[in-house]
Amino acid sequence: MEFFTLLVSGALGLVTPVGLVVDQAAVGAIRSQLAQVEQLQVRVDNAPSHQLLQGKVERVRIAGRSLQLKWQEIRIAALELETDAIELEPRSLGSRPKFKRPLQAGVRLVFTQQDINKLIQSPQFIALLQKLKINDGFSNTGSNSVYNFVNPNVKFLANNRLSLQVELQEKGLEKPLLIRVESGLNIVGGKNIQLVDPIVAASGEEVPPQFVNAIVNNINKRLDLGNLEGDGLQVRILKLNMRPEELEIAAFFRVEPSSRFLETPGS
Repeated sequence: MEFFTLLVSGALGLVTPVGLVVDQAAVGAIRSQLAQVEQLQVRVDNAPSHQLLQGKVERVRIAGRSLQLKWQEIRIAALELETDAIELEPRSLGSRPKFKRPLQAGVRLVFTQQDINKLIQSPQFIALLQKLKINDGFSNTGSNSVYNFVNPNVKFLANNRLSLQVELQEKGLEKPLLIRVESGLNIVGGKNIQLVDPIVAASGEEVPPQFVNAIVNNINKRLDLGNLEGDGLQVRILKLNMRPEELEIAAFFRVEPSSRFLETPGS
């Protein structure tokens, strides 16, 4: 979410008390926060001057290719973002914008398989995986075990399915468990991302369905975007299309002014 906040804030930071908005300057401001960018276009539609001085902007549109923030591993192959009308605190004009009403926008994102693999192999994402609770279903010891996730790799398939391979290194064992997962993805109610018809194998042996179901239920709960609403963020996924080598997502989001997701890094 910080990625979108930075994009919008970078554009709106060019709104000054005298009503100056320069699209190219906004592009430069956003580019300065990116480690990589192939193409970037920004359009800030001004309200009438007297409204602009009150911190009101009709719309912000941003389009880009190959975008990556300096402090995040994820790269976005293609992005299209368009906001609803925006109202800022007049005193924040020309600096870090502060929103008087919720920020609402529609966004379309495209990720490549290569970039997703770079993300899930990053130390930050591996650390996130370590927080998942894995019981002893893979082990024969009868006690809870601690696993390290090693070499995760994902492959996009047709019909919104994917395959995932990861090694689970259990403390005290020399040979890691090779886990292979194939599953579909489905969106329920625009906010529940669910794994569908998963198939799991550990070192070549299919994992019992009762164990798979327990893990899938846990993951599905974590993938419920409704969990973010307590932090002032509503997300509705309008489209999810997975095909070999590419993932496309279209969504709508609404961020309350008090939400922590409107805090740009370093603010």
